[in-house]
Amino acid sequence: MKRLALSRAGIVAVASALSLTLVTGCSDSGGDGDKGAGSDKSTAAAKALSGAELKQRIIATGDVEGYKVGAADQGGAFASSKDDVTVVEEKCAPIAYVVTGFAPGDSAAYVNRLVSQEVSASPSASSTKSLEDMTDKEFEDAMKSITDSLGQTVTIVSLSSYEGGGAEETMSSVSDAIKGCANGFTATPKGGAKDDTQKFTKVAAEKASGTGDESLAFAVTGDADGDDVVVHAEVVRHGSTIATYYAFSLAAFSGEDGAGAGDYDIPAELIKGQAAKLT
Repeated sequence: MKRLALSRAGIVAVASALSLTLVTGCSDSGGDGDKGAGSDKSTAAAKALSGAELKQRIIATGDVEGYKVGAADQGGAFASSKDDVTVVEEKCAPIAYVVTGFAPGDSAAYVNRLVSQEVSASPSASSTKSLEDMTDKEFEDAMKSITDSLGQTVTIVSLSSYEGGGAEETMSSVSDAIKGCANGFTATPKGGAKDDTQKFTKVAAEKASGTGDESLAFAVTGDADGDDVVVHAEVVRHGSTIATYYAFSLAAFSGEDGAGAGDYDIPAELIKGQAAKLT
């Protein structure tokens, strides 16, 4: 893996971004999406799960071997709530919500988690010192640990619940957005400056996993300081609950040459692991 040409201050900034979690970036789903075995199941009278019930069902550390699960609601968030996200192209709002860390529809409850591969820290790297205070050897070890982390894909997994036919309506709105927003869209946080506007230049359908009652997958290309960065997402309905997977490459966000091309996928084992907790 190519090492980053960053100063110590730059490495500190990258490390801070990794520790804060929610990195906002920015998936042919078979027309209206792939439908699972239970796709004829009606949700017209479905009752939404509560926030507490969603917390019991969302993926946790130990559910999928080799992955750790943590909070995805600290620092670095694009906006404090979806009500604070302004999308010029309203039809694109469901996709904008997914890639800014929120539920794709008007949910009754919502929880999310950040999932990443377990990376062993260097035994000689200090766990108590800040990077600025480390010796050269400690800094070198810490930098290796960081660059190892940058080589992985991070996934935001979320669950949102809906009353009545809300989950099916949300899936329909996501399908419409994938079809209607091929040329991209823009999103701005409430009260944000012009520089805070996130520009997404392309939305493309991808093959979905086929799990749940119906599933849709897409890729979104974002403009990051003049460079294209591609992120991947999948939205899966399990009855009245929707699972959302939003994956991005840390290498792409760090500026690694060629890393923004989107040559990675949402880990299939995470989708399978989460689906198992919703059946």
